[in-house]
Amino acid sequence: MTDESRTEFPPSIGVFDSGLGGLSVLRALREQLPGVPLLYLADSAHAPYGERSTEFLTERSLAIGQYLMGQGARLLVVACNTATTQAVAALRARWPELPIVGVEPGVKPAAAATRNGRIGVLATTATVRSERFKHLVSSYAAGHQVIAQACPGLVELIERGELDSPAMRELVERYSEPLRRADVDTVVLGCTHYPFIKPLFQQALGSQVLIVDTEAAIARQAARRWSGPAPETPGGPLRLCTTGSVELMARFAATCLGWHDVVVDLVTP
Repeated sequence: MTDESRTEFPPSIGVFDSGLGGLSVLRALREQLPGVPLLYLADSAHAPYGERSTEFLTERSLAIGQYLMGQGARLLVVACNTATTQAVAALRARWPELPIVGVEPGVKPAAAATRNGRIGVLATTATVRSERFKHLVSSYAAGHQVIAQACPGLVELIERGELDSPAMRELVERYSEPLRRADVDTVVLGCTHYPFIKPLFQQALGSQVLIVDTEAAIARQAARRWSGPAPETPGGPLRLCTTGSVELMARFAATCLGWHDVVVDLVTP
């Protein structure tokens, strides 16, 4: 992608996820970098990523990265744990000069915070099985007991806006029970969708359990990497894109985040 092809768009931070979960990261970015243009893409037509192959995720991530760069992105935030574990290396190899911020389960801060040495991790199947996750555990949680719980089904319900439905509560209880049995005192939310149901996990795990998420840390890292202009005042409505339902994304942004100043477009990268 040449610079000439991007001149009609203002320099921005491009953010993407398998669906709507990365909006939790976008929320933190808006707080950390007020006024910096942000463009978010939800690949909802292909969600969830947690059961997809590495080849598929690499292909989708490269296509989305190309699209966001074409829209003016000068920094890329991969707001998806699964896409980070499976495809961030390919993104960095394709565009070595482009600053790219990935997300990873907060194993390191959890290891620093635990009191009894027992840490739970809630994540997608692909993240739990990935070599990158195993490396995180071996690097930062040596000597601790880490109980990794795959959570199929959660992303699909969150994508539909079912943040407090009976089906959601049943799944949260199912995935919390093994962590309670293991007597964990610290739990990592290893998917950017899961902060939207953090209160349910807190209720199921107990108030004594510390729940670790990483949106604020991701936003701080993006702020450190951002070298573009920082407008003094926010400019214009927030740009959101989806490969799925425009109506669902607009409703989710309004009801779950209180964002009414958004423009949502259907795209096909």
